Amino acid sequence: MIARVVPVALAMVLAAGPVRAIEGQVAVLQGLNKVTARVSEIDVPVGETAEFGTLQITVRRCYKAPPEDTPESAAFLEIVDIKPGEPPVALFVGWMFASSPALSALEHPVYDVWVLDCRGGEVPGLPDAPSPVPPPPVLPPSSG
Repeated sequence: MIARVVPVALAMVLAAGPVRAIEGQVAVLQGLNKVTARVSEIDVPVGETAEFGTLQITVRRCYKAPPEDTPESAAFLEIVDIKPGEPPVALFVGWMFASSPALSALEHPVYDVWVLDCRGGEVPGLPDAPSPVPPPPVLPPSSG
C-alpha cells in the first residue's frame, strides 16, 4: 500500500509546478528509542554516517523548500541495523519527508527515526561530492 502512495503523493507535489529546492549540507534527524523513551536529535552531514543505538544512518542527500514555499525538508537515507555477532541488515533506503514521516518510515521494533530539517552552511570535513544518489524525479506540470 505505501509503495503505491509514495509515488502518487510525490507526483502530486511535483505536478503543482516547478520544484525549487535548496540542497542542504546537514540533515537534522530525530530518533526515538522506544524501550527507554529517550528522544535524540542527530545532526548528520551529507555523505556522513551517524550511529543511533544499533543503527547506522547515512545521509546521501538533503533538500529544503525555499522560505517562500510551504515548509518541507526531505533526506535520502540509508539505515542499517548492526548487532554484535550478526550480519548487518539494511532496514531503510529512500527518501524521508519531514512533513509526512509516516509516508516513508523506518519500521523497527526498538527505534524510530525521522527527518526534522535540512541545514545549509559549511561543515568542516564535508566531502566535495557525496556518492551519487538520484534527485527526486521532476515531473512536468499536468495539462488538464
